[in-house]
Amino acid sequence: MADSSAIEKGILLQDSPVSAPSSTLEPPFDRAAERRLLRKLDLRILPVLWILYLVNFIDRANIGNAKIQGMEVELKLVGQRFNICVWVFNLGYLVAGIPLQIAFKKYGPRSLCVMMFFWGISVIGCGLVRRWEQLVVCRLLEGMAESAYISGAAYLIGAYYSKHEYLTRYVFFSTAGIIAGAINGFVSSLIAKMDGTAGYGAWRWIFIIEGCVSIFVSLVCWPIVPPFPKDCNFLSPEDKALMLARIKADGGHVSDEEITFKKTLGFLKDWKIWAGVAMNIGVTENANSLSNFQPTILKGLGYTATQAQVHTIPVYIVGAVFSVIFAYMSEWLQRRYYFYMLGWAVLVSGLAVEIAYPANPNVRYMGMFFIACGCYLAMPVGIIWVSINSGSGYKRAVSIAAIINFGTAGAFVSSNVFLFKEAPRFHTGFSTGLGLACIGASAATITWLGCKRENKRRDHQRAELPAVLDENMKELGDEHPDFRFAL
Repeated sequence: MADSSAIEKGILLQDSPVSAPSSTLEPPFDRAAERRLLRKLDLRILPVLWILYLVNFIDRANIGNAKIQGMEVELKLVGQRFNICVWVFNLGYLVAGIPLQIAFKKYGPRSLCVMMFFWGISVIGCGLVRRWEQLVVCRLLEGMAESAYISGAAYLIGAYYSKHEYLTRYVFFSTAGIIAGAINGFVSSLIAKMDGTAGYGAWRWIFIIEGCVSIFVSLVCWPIVPPFPKDCNFLSPEDKALMLARIKADGGHVSDEEITFKKTLGFLKDWKIWAGVAMNIGVTENANSLSNFQPTILKGLGYTATQAQVHTIPVYIVGAVFSVIFAYMSEWLQRRYYFYMLGWAVLVSGLAVEIAYPANPNVRYMGMFFIACGCYLAMPVGIIWVSINSGSGYKRAVSIAAIINFGTAGAFVSSNVFLFKEAPRFHTGFSTGLGLACIGASAATITWLGCKRENKRRDHQRAELPAVLDENMKELGDEHPDFRFAL
């Protein structure tokens, strides 16, 4: 603990130069005023992003629920056709993720609502298709529209909070996806009662109703999505000055320069970003398997379609509670690697249970809990760990987008290794998940060792530099001599 503050000291990523009022405030700040400010930020920023993510996750995961409500038969999803419909969504993520993240940074947070409006249209389209090829097209368009939502929201949260406050806020935000996974099955089972209404099957109504909800929520949230800190209009002048001063004290001045394709490629040369991608692939593959195939897996354990939907709920709830508790501990101890590895160990335990395939179905059901807990802890820890080790506003935006969107390569894998001819055991799917989880753990270990070594090197070199460095050097971001990487 003695060196945690030194390790966490660095350049915070900020959207623009800090305005003049904040320059009159210097640390240490009034703790009571900071607590009041954090309460206001928590109540104003997190709820709206949480609701948007709740709807986002329901839309992306509803295909698993639609499948067991008649879609497979009506659209003749034989062979690997269903898997194609799943992985083509992630193709949209890969194609559009970084370009849309740059657009989000340029045009502001309200662009998140624009994305939601268009993915809502795509989801409705999924409920109106007549052939499976049309479903593939709608899923591709949905993936493209959704591709920058999570990374954009993650960047926006980090813009308001210090490094020490970022992880717990992001984990709270990410619980929306976990809760959505829990209620998605319940909501789908209720919508399924509309089977035959207006001549549409239950699976069609799942897509149509949930797509309409997305469009409605995007319109309602348009005026209340928080802007970037420099444009903040929901705080008093005093609170805004304190907020900007805290951002500056946590890192420093980073200019709001124009982003170019060349600079983006330059950011992507940082090895830590690609280590973060590998870390995310290691858990994303298993998390996507859980959301897309869990209803099918549970149905294979002997449950009816409705029972399978209901039995997914406890898995997600336990995963959410586990992730929040240990993310808080990670932030309190200022240690990321150890808690990523804790999530990995829990995940691997669950995968081992599923691979062993014990005779008792209750034991296999327990394995689902372990997989959920491990994924939902390791995933946010890995994303935030790498993002706070990035050194400029645009570099953070690009790094988060790269980690999340390229990390969806894990979803490509899960869509193609859960072979229905192996149901309900899915030995290939779970074994592949175990292998990718081990790759993620290796990448995390390399990141930890590399950052630790670089911190020591900078400690030795700093003694040879002037005590006060040139003001322009603050633009170096994570290459600044005073920047220390989080461990």
